[in-house]
Amino acid sequence: MAEETPESLIPYDEIVQDALRAVVGRVLGEVERSGGLPGEHHFYITFSTRAPGVSIPKHLAERFPDQMTIVIQHRFWDLKVEKDAFSVGLSFGGVGSTLRVPFAAVTQFDDPAVEFRLTFQANAADEVAEEHEVAENDAPSSETSPGQADDGSNVVSVDFTRKK
Repeated sequence: MAEETPESLIPYDEIVQDALRAVVGRVLGEVERSGGLPGEHHFYITFSTRAPGVSIPKHLAERFPDQMTIVIQHRFWDLKVEKDAFSVGLSFGGVGSTLRVPFAAVTQFDDPAVEFRLTFQANAADEVAEEHEVAENDAPSSETSPGQADDGSNVVSVDFTRKK
């Protein structure tokens, strides 16, 4: 006789996702306070371009209708971190743009310099992630693909699925 796990009335998955997104905010806040990235650190941040509160130029929204990956490395400016979002200036094809991204829209945060990755679910009714081009705002400095850890070390993937 198999017992089923009772459904939780506490939204543990949302609580953990929010706590891990706070890691992204804290890291970006440190970069904002120090005025730059330490050492070889750089970030690939993937986010849902359709999420509430996302503000990106129209030409980028047309090019990346579902999700977009930005690179915070050499050429960025005006990084501002708020409690629930961040904004940053980046150049796309030589044209400067300011993007505002709520942390709730972030689906992946990757620091390939130390093989650290956080992966989030956009929300309970997730869409299947589609292949997308990496934004052209900065060039990767390593030979591995953006966010690819050779051995999977320091990778935290949060995937909450209920067993029924």
